[in-house]
Amino acid sequence: MIGYVTVGSNDLEKARGFYDALMPTLGAGRMLKFGDNFTMYGTGTGKPGFAVCKPFNGNSAECGNGNMTAIACDTRAKVDALYAKAMDLGATDEGAPGVRGEEGEQAFYGAYFRDLDGNKLCAFRIGPAD
Repeated sequence: MIGYVTVGSNDLEKARGFYDALMPTLGAGRMLKFGDNFTMYGTGTGKPGFAVCKPFNGNSAECGNGNMTAIACDTRAKVDALYAKAMDLGATDEGAPGVRGEEGEQAFYGAYFRDLDGNKLCAFRIGPAD
C-alpha cells in the first residue's frame, strides 16, 4: 500500500552519507537520485522505499511532532543491527531494542532512533523471538 516515505534534510550530502552506510544493513541501497534534492533507497523495484530530500518549498526541513518512519525487519537480529549501525553513524537514541508489550505470536520488538536531521525512525519486527 505504501510506495515510499520521505524525510527532509538540511544537509543532503551528510544525510546521504548516513543512509548510504545504514541501508545496506537491511540489504537496501540507493535506487534513485534526482540531482541535488532527492535520493531514494530500497530493496528492489516495486517494493516500498525510503527517501531523503530537501523540502520542495525551499524552507528548512523540520521534524514533525508525532511523525515517525517505521522500517520492517524480518528478524530481531536485523532490528539490533540497524539500531547499532545508526548509533555508530551518530544517530540519537530514542529507545533501545526490546519487546514492547508481551512476548508471543504478536510480540512487537522495536528500536527507535533519530537520524542526523532529527527525523525519528523505528526498526521493528512483529512475531515471536526468532
